[in-house]
Order: sequence, then structure tokens, then C-alpha cells
Amino acid sequence: MRRPELTQNTLFTSCSTPKLSFFGCRDSKLRSIAAILSGAAAGFLLASPATAGGRNQNKVEHVLVISVDGLHQSDLAWYAQTHPKSTLAALLAQGVDYSNASTPFPSDSYPGMIGQFTGGNPATTGIYYDDTWNHSVFPVGTTNCNGPVPGAETAYTEVDDINLGALDAGQGIVPAPGNPDPWANILHMTGNPLRVISPAHLPVDPRTCDPIYPNKYLQVNTVFEVAHSHGFLTAWSDKHPAYQSLSGPSGKGVDDYFTPEINSSANPKAPTDPSQPDWTTDNLLTQQYDGYKVEAVLNWINGHRHDGTGDPGTPAIFGMNFQTVSTGQKLPASRTEGDLSGNAAGGYLADGATPGPVLTNALDFVDQSLGRMVSALGARGLLNSTAIIVSAKHGQSPMNLAALNRISDSKIIAALNAAWNKSHQGGNPNATPLVAQGTDDDGILLWLNDRSDAATEFAKEFLTAYNDPTASVDGKPVTSAGLSQIYAGLAAAQLIGVDQSDPRVPDVIGIGQYGVVYTGGKAKIAEHGGDHLEDRNVPILLSWPGATPSLNVTAPVETTQIAPTILKLLGLNPEDLQAVRIEGTQPLF
Repeated sequence: MRRPELTQNTLFTSCSTPKLSFFGCRDSKLRSIAAILSGAAAGFLLASPATAGGRNQNKVEHVLVISVDGLHQSDLAWYAQTHPKSTLAALLAQGVDYSNASTPFPSDSYPGMIGQFTGGNPATTGIYYDDTWNHSVFPVGTTNCNGPVPGAETAYTEVDDINLGALDAGQGIVPAPGNPDPWANILHMTGNPLRVISPAHLPVDPRTCDPIYPNKYLQVNTVFEVAHSHGFLTAWSDKHPAYQSLSGPSGKGVDDYFTPEINSSANPKAPTDPSQPDWTTDNLLTQQYDGYKVEAVLNWINGHRHDGTGDPGTPAIFGMNFQTVSTGQKLPASRTEGDLSGNAAGGYLADGATPGPVLTNALDFVDQSLGRMVSALGARGLLNSTAIIVSAKHGQSPMNLAALNRISDSKIIAALNAAWNKSHQGGNPNATPLVAQGTDDDGILLWLNDRSDAATEFAKEFLTAYNDPTASVDGKPVTSAGLSQIYAGLAAAQLIGVDQSDPRVPDVIGIGQYGVVYTGGKAKIAEHGGDHLEDRNVPILLSWPGATPSLNVTAPVETTQIAPTILKLLGLNPEDLQAVRIEGTQPLF
């Protein structure tokens, strides 16, 4: 049997900046995680190639894709090693562990997920983050598109929902009588996110003066579109209705969605009260939220729609995104199954590598959920015709809490605007601020109202010199605004790989110092979006009947390579993906 080829994206093979690796080039010091060669951890997994019959071993009928926000490759390795009887360990024993995989940059959920299903990086997809600025669109609510285009925020997040306060994004699903769970009926949420996205909350296309729905903002097609065009059934579950974008520009890619809103109230007495804490504020609440999506996946495995009705059959491409690992990494403390005090520590232990109690409990939940999916596939007789892919949209940083330095980005931006106003606008209180939009997690992305070389260079020099220690929430030193490297204007565009005139590219890109998280408080201890190893080195675990068991591939790969791999597994042509043709993205085997 042929071993998987160690292929990677070959279009972008060199780095002008040695510390960055946005298009396949890697830091020379990048560590490789040792393969987990645990024994057969479960007896219910895929049959070995020798027993799979005479069919094409590398072609399947179904691909189950699981994205675990925040999951590092090191987390997968640690969990499988310390839990040898786990589902993750069993999948590793049966499949291929691509242990040197990277997400796109910026390492945000939105470009991360888009990359997995298009095969493209932001330069190709046009997706830089879920909340950005576009100099070529009109603002939300515009009805008259005459005159110059002013540019506007383009947020494909919870703000697009008809009603942010509700898990069902405003559909009006009511609690089941007598059921202790007020969201027991949430699976009846619409399978069409367009019904719960408000056009009044979307940026406006200057050509048509129509709202730009998430799928229309994407510049290339998706695996769901390709599969749908060949008559395959598709389904997906994610954290916002805005993930309707995965249907691609045609809007026809995903047949059945389940997109309950994670940034909504989790108050059991008032589930539609937006003033109450949301599902991300407590890890057990996040698990409850993820659990609804797990039920949707189980319904798809059993041949139903996400709500358990009908019998359309098991989709060819389907899966979900888990949030519980992400909140387990971000929350300073939370409840766990074994400690309901709310004081169990989030993140990692003092060694900066071992998951703490909240995160370990979150990993247990993900593993148990995967076990339920695998068992359901086995009960349906689908294991020998299904590929399972486990990856992540992004990692999270810092793992070493001793390095944590939370810095107020709003204070930095206010100071930058004030300095620009004083030096270039005569201190005019009515002048347009320099910064149009700032999106800052563990790095800084700025879009400027003035895109001139003078303005972008001013911003770079200001950030480089910014050393105000009062901006640190943790009382730590602040040097160069918490940044290790700053790209502005042409350099920022070249870093991404687009022309400087691109209306979507950030005008300033700041690479955060390790440990820096931009926030105004102490509610989180980790974030993503940056270029650190911990932001981008995520797993790609691929288990399918034709896999070479327990193979650890250490060659650099990208999560964008998941997209052509899905199509190859289904017997479809990866070249049908526009981003694959543009970037030369190769399947993983």
C-alpha cells in the first residue's frame, strides 16, 4: 500500500521575513511533536486497509470534519499520551498525524475555517478576520450609494444576527414545557442562517447598494459548493449564523446548517436576556452549548436533518466546531465537572505545557463527544466509508501564564489618534481620526482612514515608540506597544501577498510580543490572531480506511490543504477549488 506523500503548498515557499510563515515557510526553530504511537485504544474504529475489500482505499463516501478552536498540536500529543484509551488516541493509532501544521495568518477563527474549506489564505479569500474594515463598501444601513465610497466596518460576527440576545439568533424558539433546559428545543433552529441574519446589520455593496451577505463577501468557492454541484449532500454547524459564508459565493454550498449563537445569554431563567453572561463565560456552559451541536452531528450521521427529522441521508461533507477548549484556555477560572466552585484554574500549569483542570475537562468533553460520533458511525455501518479530520481554526497564546501581559489597545489607539490629530490636523476636535478600525487580540491590525505613506509611517513610528506602562492591565512594562515587529503600508500588503491598493488589507500589522494580549481587563488569559507558534501550530489528524496507521508526518503543511484533501477523498477534483488553482494548494496525501 502506498504511503501518504509528504506534500505541501508549493506556491509560497520562501519568507522575506524569517520569523514569519504566512504562506508555508516555517521558523527554523519550530518544534515537532513526537508521534503518539499508543496501542490500539479502541476496537470500534476504521477497519484496517487489509480488511476493507478491493475498493479504492483512498476514496470515501463521507468526510466528517471536526474543528476544535484553540487546540494545539501539543495538546493533542499530551492528551493521547496521557489518555491511551481515548478516542483521540485511537484515531491517531489508525490515522496520520500531520504534526507540523500551521493555520493561515491572521490566526483568527474566520480565516482559519474559510481556509480549511477553500484551500486559500486571506490574500486569496479576502477574509482577514471576522471583524475588519473595507475601504470599498458603504456602511451598514446605507440606502443611497451615490457619491464617493467612504469605506466601512465589515463584521461577520454575532452583530449580524436579528437578535443578538438569543441562542437561536432571534428565531423565537421557546422553552419546552416542563423541561429543565430552556433550550431543549434549540435543535429546531432553522437550517438556513439567512433567516436569522439581518440585512440591516450588513455592509453595503456600492455596485448594487444591496447588503453584502457573508457568502457574497468570500472571493472564492468552497468544498461545499463543489460537492453540492456534484449532487452530494452537505451540512455544517458553527458558532454564528455568519458562517453562512461556507456556502460560498453561489450561496448553495451547505444544504443544512445548525448555527446557534455562542455570544448570547446562557441565563436559564431568561435565555433571551442579552445582559446576562453568555456561553463563553463558564466552561461548563460552553460544553452545554457545544453539546447541542454534537446532537446535530449525530442526527446527520443517522441520516436525518440537524433537528432529527427526515431521512435525506448522511452528508458527504459535514461536521462542527467546538468552543470548549478555547474557553478552557482563555478563562482565568471556571467550573469543571469535578469542581463547581468556579475557582478551578483555566489555561495551563506553571510548566506552560500541561493543561490545567478546566482545560483537561474540556479536552475530556471533546474526546467523549468524538467517541459518540465514532460509535454512531459504527452503528450505521459507515466507518469503512468515512474519513475523519480533526483540526483547529487557530491555537491560543500564551500557554505560559508567567509571560501574560494584558495591554489596553483602546488606550494605545486613542493616543495614536490624538498624536496624529495634533501633528497633522491642528488639534481639530471634529477631524476624522486616523484609525478607522482596530482588531486586536494577541496582535494588532489597524485600518486607517488616511492610507498615505505619511500616515502609515506615522502609525508605525508611534507604535514603535509607545512605552506607556499604564497601558498594562497587569502592571508590566510596555515596549513598542507590546509588538515585536510592525509592518505598515506597502510592507503590510507585501506581508500578506496583495497589492497595497487592496481595499481589505490592514494598513498596519503588528506582531505581538509573546504573552501580550490586547484587552481592557482581566477576564481572559489567552487569545489568538497572532503569528506565534502557539497561535498557529494546530493538529491535522486524518483517519481514513486507506491511511497508514500511526504515521507521523513532520514535514510542514498548512490547514488550507484540508480543502483539496476533502475533495480527493470523495473522488472529486481538487482543482475545482479556485483557491487551489491560485495558490497551488496540494492535498495532504
